[in-house]
Amino acid sequence: MSQSPSAIATGKFGDETATDATAVDRAAEIQHVLDALDDTDCRAILDAASEDARSANELSDACDLPLSTTYRKLELLTDAGLLEERTRLSATGKHSSEYVRAVDDVVVSLGSDGGSGLEVTCLARSPGDR
Repeated sequence: MSQSPSAIATGKFGDETATDATAVDRAAEIQHVLDALDDTDCRAILDAASEDARSANELSDACDLPLSTTYRKLELLTDAGLLEERTRLSATGKHSSEYVRAVDDVVVSLGSDGGSGLEVTCLARSPGDR
């Protein structure tokens, strides 16, 4: 009989104000993050969005992915809390979305009691970066 995953730190996953480790303690949330990290295209997008925020088109080009695939992966990554979606303002008034990596580190722990946990370290961003 398997036990449900347990938290290995305190805090709320996906909290925009978090600057250090937070825990994911529900099995579905842990699985969602692991599914995203298991995907090669998702990892390429996370890498491409690690320094600067990029649009879906820019990520599609940087990762050599079809735009339709890029949008599916962006949804998976933002739902998992690994990528942050922002609004890119344009002088023409036509604003678009841009994406930037929201986490610095992900640690999976397997306890001797059969439980597991996922610790996510959020990137510290200044208020001007949001």
